[in-house]
Amino acid sequence: MARSNTRDEILAAAARQFARAGFKGTSLHDIAVEVGCSKAALLYHFDSKEAILTEMCAPAIAELRELDAKLAGLGPDAARAAAIEGFVDLVLGYRKEIQVIYGDLPGLLQQPEFQEVHLMTQRLQASLTGPSGSPASHVAAKLVLAGAAAVAFDCTDYPDDDLRAALIAAAARVLAPED
Repeated sequence: MARSNTRDEILAAAARQFARAGFKGTSLHDIAVEVGCSKAALLYHFDSKEAILTEMCAPAIAELRELDAKLAGLGPDAARAAAIEGFVDLVLGYRKEIQVIYGDLPGLLQQPEFQEVHLMTQRLQASLTGPSGSPASHVAAKLVLAGAAAVAFDCTDYPDDDLRAALIAAAARVLAPED
């Protein structure tokens, strides 16, 4: 009797494996062993490790796409505030997926499936940087992007509402306009 939820089991096992060993450090065999299926059965559901990652990250990418569209229609100050809140909500809602992406970011951004993510992330960074475009504002934006994700991975014992408020406040301080 075939298991009807094998696809979901593969995605869950892949998320655990990718979080533990990274995308590059995980093989299809590793995922299949954890699921308790053959590599052939896994390949029946997904044609590659990249396809598993793409499917696993699809909801997070869809929300990033929505945030990207929202930011495009806002002025600089409103875009910065919306970018902060939107990115914090994204990292809190998709900790595992973002941990995988951040863990292997340079390599993943070279894959065709993640080119759009790379472009949206650049636009998100531009919204956080603001109109000054100074080196300090670029560094601050990068710090917020990397820092919010890292804190979300590390602070899983804090209530999400408290962590969200703290991340938004910290990001706003880091991105405060220069005097």
